[in-house]
Amino acid sequence: MSILLRWLVDLVARFVRTLDVWLTLAIGALMTIALMVLYSAGGESTSIVVAQGARFGVGLGALWLMSRLPPTQLRHWTPLVYGLSLVPLLLVLVIGQGRSGNLWLNLGVFYFQPAEVLKLSLPMMVAWFLHRERLPPSFGTVLVAAVMIAVPTFLILLQPDFGTAMLVGISGAFVLYLAGLSWWWFAAAGGAVAAMAPIAWFWLLAPYQKDRIHTFLDPESDPLGTGWNIIQSKIAIGAGGLTGKGWGQGTQSHLNYLPEHTTDFIFAVLSEEFGWIGVATVLALYLFIVGRCLWIASQARDSFSRLLAGSLALSLFVYVIVNGGMISGLLPVVGVPMPLLSYGGTSAVSLLAGLGVVMAVRAHRPTHGG
Repeated sequence: MSILLRWLVDLVARFVRTLDVWLTLAIGALMTIALMVLYSAGGESTSIVVAQGARFGVGLGALWLMSRLPPTQLRHWTPLVYGLSLVPLLLVLVIGQGRSGNLWLNLGVFYFQPAEVLKLSLPMMVAWFLHRERLPPSFGTVLVAAVMIAVPTFLILLQPDFGTAMLVGISGAFVLYLAGLSWWWFAAAGGAVAAMAPIAWFWLLAPYQKDRIHTFLDPESDPLGTGWNIIQSKIAIGAGGLTGKGWGQGTQSHLNYLPEHTTDFIFAVLSEEFGWIGVATVLALYLFIVGRCLWIASQARDSFSRLLAGSLALSLFVYVIVNGGMISGLLPVVGVPMPLLSYGGTSAVSLLAGLGVVMAVRAHRPTHGG
């Protein structure tokens, strides 16, 4: 019996050896909270919980598989992964589906959002390129990396999906930042974007995107129309108070005042039902995950691993800030989900796969003697 027990313990140890315990526990806690909030936001339907739980299962499988893959092998495959991830971006422009653009590919069994994959493959590609160059990057190196970032970002803008395009572009920019790129590059890029703003307003932005900006500046100008989403979201947040109304007791989502309450605005549901305490708990989990990923990145002994893990951590931080600012009226509504909390498959799987890459950086870190 003792031999069998030792064999089982050894088998489990081998199975989880590449997983970071603290990071795994924090992710598990966040997913548990997500399923609880989804159950309430979805009208206490078990089907939505089962569906998202299945997506989490696939994502955890991707996390485990990526954690088993040595970063050196991942680096070898990066150009192929990046190239293949661009193919669905082209296909979605032709045969994609969506309410406000060509965002999804209908694969029969499920809908696939190609842009989400670029949140991982793009920083991988930029890190792969910079790993081969002398750092901090030279002017020519920055220009080549900028093209790598611009191509998928532009393709996502054509869908059009401004929010995801912004996050994908930022994930690549973070790799350049961690590679030691001077602040003046980012200041110059910001100035260029500001200079392009009038052109974008008159020639590039769709009417619904202009409405979002108008709503951000003055949501009360159309309280029953474009301002409805953000007004109801802020009501839900304020109604939660310190401890919230209680699980399943939120009126904004249950009475259908709050739109997209299982996806983009699910954090508002959390705020109403669990209050400031619930919000602080979830934000603490996010901060721990980001901090743990940054610590793992700092311990990496090659530039590819360090740049990739660090950029994935900072990107996750931006996703949380953007969604939190969006639902509280501090940022325009851009349709960005809250990581792991919002209902959805492609975003959850790609994020968990990215966290698996970070775990691989720690698990396969070479020793000084190796």
